[in-house]
Amino acid sequence: MDNSNQTNVRDFILLGLASTAAPYLQAFCFLLLLIMYIITLLGNLLLITVVRVNTQLQTPMYFFLTHLSIIDIAFSSTIVPKILENTLDQDKRISFLGCATQMYFHLALGATECLILAAMALDRYAAICKPLQYNTIMDNRFCLCLATGSWTVCFLNSIIHTSFTFQLPYCKSNHVNHYFCEMPPLFRLSCRDTLFNEIAVYIAGGLFAFCSFLLTFSSYIHIISNILKINSNNGRYKAFSTCASHLIVVFIYYGAIIFMYMRPQSSYSPNRDKIVSILYTVVTPMLNPIIYSIRNKQVKSTIINRMTR
Repeated sequence: MDNSNQTNVRDFILLGLASTAAPYLQAFCFLLLLIMYIITLLGNLLLITVVRVNTQLQTPMYFFLTHLSIIDIAFSSTIVPKILENTLDQDKRISFLGCATQMYFHLALGATECLILAAMALDRYAAICKPLQYNTIMDNRFCLCLATGSWTVCFLNSIIHTSFTFQLPYCKSNHVNHYFCEMPPLFRLSCRDTLFNEIAVYIAGGLFAFCSFLLTFSSYIHIISNILKINSNNGRYKAFSTCASHLIVVFIYYGAIIFMYMRPQSSYSPNRDKIVSILYTVVTPMLNPIIYSIRNKQVKSTIINRMTR
């Protein structure tokens, strides 16, 4: 399309469920998302509080879990309130700046979670496979460098992708067939070839999501091989149960991220992609504190002790 015929988009319309769902289904989805969002906030805030009040939990593992909880609260809060608003409101517009801001924090926090999950897997590998060197490997300085580096690199990376995305001319439509502002559905609205943007996404996805997933998965392979050496059947069962629950959440999160960002744009399917996006923006932030920490005996005992005082 000729540039002279392009129109300047001042806002976008997030269709969400509007184009396909009946009113009763919208009401059901609103209630379900609201409940999941509340559980996400309460679960992650509870974990942060428990780690703060119990000095025995102030270890590298819970240091990273605290960062994960902060990310999950911010990640869900970037996306879910707007979805809830649009589900009920007839006016589903989001400003150009609001869309860019939402995408910026969504990308930055999503990538940071990938790196923090990898750091947590490294911590568990060091604790189980290198117990004698654990305190030397996972010292305070190294943990702080991992966390600080993860936040910094991902937020800088998000500036690049957000800038690239919102420099595209949007002249096809301003109707985004998605729950929130995300790169793949926005690429579909541009009247310019988005190959450069897609290549940039593949590179970043490979560096952050895929490499983090490989590091996390390889760490758990080593952990499981060490668990197999445990003589006690009960101990082996508990360890396997913990690892299995961790891996389920990891597979859901990384699988959804990789599927969304590391596949050809020609395979784009609005309805399927909406479901996938909900998995890593709503479901995993809710599951993380439950799977990683609230099942832990020390965490549960701290909660019970505080409640009975």
